[in-house]
Order: sequence, then C-alpha cells, then structure tokens
Amino acid sequence: MGGRLAGKVAIVTGGARGIGGATAVAYAADGARVVIADIREADAYDTLNEIASHGGTATFVQTDVTDETSCEQMAAHAIEHFGRIDTLVTCAGILQGAFVDLADFPLETFERVIDVNVRGTFLSVKHVAPHIAKAGGGVVLCIASGAGVKGGSSSIAYGTSKAGVHGMVMVLESRLAPQNIRIHAICPGAIDTPLKRENVRDAATASGQDPDAALKAAHLASPDGVARVLAFLASADADYVRGTIFTR
Repeated sequence: MGGRLAGKVAIVTGGARGIGGATAVAYAADGARVVIADIREADAYDTLNEIASHGGTATFVQTDVTDETSCEQMAAHAIEHFGRIDTLVTCAGILQGAFVDLADFPLETFERVIDVNVRGTFLSVKHVAPHIAKAGGGVVLCIASGAGVKGGSSSIAYGTSKAGVHGMVMVLESRLAPQNIRIHAICPGAIDTPLKRENVRDAATASGQDPDAALKAAHLASPDGVARVLAFLASADADYVRGTIFTR
C-alpha cells in the first residue's frame, strides 16, 4: 500500500482495541506494516481482520508488556516478520483505583497500574529502540495523558503512572536523539475507549448518577482522531515536531 508510512514497520502495544487499535488500522491504511502487540488475543484478531479487509499488512504477537522476556520476543517477532522496526507506539495501559481515597487505596492496585503503564512503557522502549536505531532511526510515541501532566486524575495510581511516562519521555529525548530517534509523549483527552467509558461510568456511580446517562452526556471523542495524529507524528512530515503533544 502507498501512503506516508509506506515501507515502514510499526509496533503498537495495546494495539488490539481503543487508541491502539485505531492506530494500528490508521498506520496500515497509511502504508505501514504493523505488529499488534497485546495481551488480548480475540480483540487483536478482530483488528487484524479489519486491516486485512482494507488491504493492509499486520501481524499479532501476544505480549505482556510487564514481562521483559515478552517484550524481547515482541521485538524479535517484528524483525522476524518484517526485517526492521521504524516506529513504536506504546498504547498498552490500564486505569484502576478510580475514586478511591488515599487512605483506602490498595498498594497492590497502585503497583499494578505502575507496573503496566510505566514499567510496560520502559520495557517496550528498551527492547525496541535499539532496533529502530539499527534501521537508521525513527519515532517512538508514548501514550501519556493530561492526568498527571497538567491536571488531576480519578485514580491516584493512574495519574502518577502517566506523569511517570511523561517524565520518562523527557529524559529519553536527549538520549535517543543522537540515534536519530524522535520521541514524543502524547496526552489524549476524553477519548471513547473501553478504559474511558468504564471511568465515566465509575464516576457516575460514585456521585449517585445514572451511568448510562453520564456516558451519553460525556461526548467522548473518537480514537480515530488520535490515531490520525499518531500517523502524522510517525511520518517524515512531522520531522520538525518536538516535545509533548496534547489532543482532544
């Protein structure tokens, strides 16, 4: 397929659904060969089928981003199937502990969110960036959030984790630049994903409102819009872009 990303190979963690799924579809439509790395096999195959139905090229590797060996295997899968890696998008993430007070917040919940969101991003970048460098350079896009970056969060753990992702990207920017790797933190707003829908429903329940009515009134934005931003950022057209990107 032709397009801005023709000839490129992209790994999308959390690429089975939500922003990750929309990004995998958008990248394939723009000509990239896509590796969907996710723990959700059934959802991943639904996205693979959607890509194939439009003539795109993609493959799936079941990946637990909290496990270092799994992340190594994810990178190896991309090299085995496509011979190179040009772009990594880290969309894998969870939101737990919404509307739980500090005194009641379970340590295991805090650790789980940090494990997936921060450790998972770190391990993904650690094992993919060297392959991007070998390919001559490319782009790493890490999904953070307005939560923990310019505002609060319904979950202490989630806001903390996204601040951690944002901070990691700021540290890595100068370290990856000499390898011709551009890295950005992406901070989406209220996007219509399973994670966000559950969060809206939890907020309504916590305040005694009707969850279905709250979801309808939330006017969540389509993940396709974020995916288009991510496709632009992975392209040569975005070569002059630097730093954190905020979206709807």
